[in-house]
Amino acid sequence: MRKIAVITGGGQGIGRAIALAFAQEGYGISIADIHPDKGLETIELLRPFTEDALFMKVDVSRQEEVEQWMERTASGLGGIDVLVNNAGIMHNTDVLELSAEQFQRVISVNLGGTFLCSQAVARIMKAQERGGAIINLSSTRATMSEPNTEAYSASKGGISALTHAMAISLGSYGIRVNAISPGWIEVRDEGSFVHTEVDKSQHPVGRVGRPEDVAAACLYIASEKAGFITGQNLTIDGGMTVKMMYAEE
Repeated sequence: MRKIAVITGGGQGIGRAIALAFAQEGYGISIADIHPDKGLETIELLRPFTEDALFMKVDVSRQEEVEQWMERTASGLGGIDVLVNNAGIMHNTDVLELSAEQFQRVISVNLGGTFLCSQAVARIMKAQERGGAIINLSSTRATMSEPNTEAYSASKGGISALTHAMAISLGSYGIRVNAISPGWIEVRDEGSFVHTEVDKSQHPVGRVGRPEDVAAACLYIASEKAGFITGQNLTIDGGMTVKMMYAEE
């Protein structure tokens, strides 16, 4: 039976790379994104690899929209086996100027959306009685920050904590819950990468990360090869955080 992966924020960047990677491995795919044009672009890119590809416009901070998406996916594609919580936003705003509304919006989408999607999928996975994998996108910003990233960092720290808590709560249903913390990932701008040589020099591997690096990690964590791994947080940053820790000593 074909497995089904659902990905939030699947319209571009890391989310799109994850959707493509799972499709190329034979998964049926359901993606959600707040931008319909981007989501439909991803669906077209998936067509050569899978006939089972579904898109729905969803604000992951809204429970009703999340549950409608999950129900449509489970009924239309035959269940859910993997959830990747990738959707996220940030406000790079001076902490003295950051409004309560801006702070709360980041928390609601990043942390609240991860909880709502995980809860909805876990209910479906429990009813299916075949287990599953939930993968949450945290960040190196959960443990080390740059200026004016308070809301984003707080949301990602919460995701890391939520991950190990849900791993304990859901383990008896055969549901594994893990997190991935990407560092600097290349952003495509009309087909080219926008990071500089200075950016690259911060990474011992000599380059900034690519969306495909995160996608490969998701594939592994979702696979049976990772069947004894739960409650963990895998850092994908080319050694950046280790280098910084060493430099501070």
